[in-house]
Parts: sequence; C-alpha cells; structure tokens
Amino acid sequence: MSTPENIFPVFDQILQREDKEKMLQQHAKVIWMTGLSGSGKTTIAKQLEHILHHKGFLTKLLDGDNIRSGINNNLTFSAEDRAENIRRISEVSKLFLNCGVICINCFVSPTNDIRHKIIEIVGEENVLMVFVNTPLEVCEARDVKGLYAKARKGEIPNFTGISAPFDVPDMPYIEVKTEGLTVEESAQQILDKVLPHLNVEDSKEEE
Repeated sequence: MSTPENIFPVFDQILQREDKEKMLQQHAKVIWMTGLSGSGKTTIAKQLEHILHHKGFLTKLLDGDNIRSGINNNLTFSAEDRAENIRRISEVSKLFLNCGVICINCFVSPTNDIRHKIIEIVGEENVLMVFVNTPLEVCEARDVKGLYAKARKGEIPNFTGISAPFDVPDMPYIEVKTEGLTVEESAQQILDKVLPHLNVEDSKEEE
C-alpha cells in the first residue's frame, strides 16, 4: 500500500520492537481469542492475563465491549462496520506489539475472511489465534448479557450465531473446547501453548 501524499512516516527513526522486547525481557505476541458471544473469551483472557502478570510479563487485554465504548463507538454491527472494527483493533494491536507488549484480544471475529485480515495486518508470525469453542446452546443458556434473548426477538439485528454467521476457524493455533472445563483449566491450556512463544531464554524464573 502506498503512503498518502504529505504523510512522512518515521518508523525507521524510532526505537524498534526489539529494543522494547529486550528491555521487557519478553517476546511480544497478539493472542487473539475468537468465539461466540458468551463463549468465555473475556473470562478466560482475564485469568490468562493474571497468570502472565504473576510470571512477570507485561500485557494488555483488549475486549470487544471496551473497544466499542471508546475508539470504535461510532461503528454499528453491519458487515462493513464489523470489518472496520477489526481493522482498527488490528492496527491498535500492532502498536502494542511494537512496544514489546503481549496483547490479549477478545473479539467474536466471526468469519474466516475477517480472521485472515487480522493475520494480513498484524502478521502471521505475530498472531496466536485461539478458538474458544463453546457450543451455541451453551452460550445461549448462559446469556449473561441477555443478548441472545434480544436477538431471538429480533431486537438485535446481525447477531452472530442467530442472524449472522459464525465460521469455524480454519487456522486456529489453539482450540479450547470449554464445555466441561473450568476457567482455570481453559486458561492453562492456552498458557501451555503460548508460553514458549513469549519467553526469552533464561529471562523468566520457573514458577
């Protein structure tokens, strides 16, 4: 993509990601959790963040509702705005990545097209895609926010799993089948897979 006229980036003149990672003694990654509303993405992510923090890692958790109430509060849930929502989040994730920070993202990210766009923007080598696989009937039974009930009544259009599609991810790095697992067990499954990607050799004490 060409740079717009009168825009002069200074990316090559500022401290680089490697400088920040060396200072923080960690490798930055984007741990991107995709799954239905109510699947447990944010709950598991919060547990994972606490564990990583306890181990000495610097993290940032980005959650759909928080982002929608701030930087993306002008977007709807149309297909076009969903794509823009993810584009902006991906760009924000790159900023954290380039600061050496481990970014934990919790977004429905419902289609494979959207997930491939994430990979394209953030970089395949930087993203660890986690499929929080919780059956629709379980998510709907929980309905913590009352969203499924509203969607069934037609009060929320384009609701993923009800009136909008959810594609089973075609390239997850990790799949966590949460049914029958505790939050701690789900978080531990993710931790076991991601920790080798985050550790700088001999920089973290074994817990």
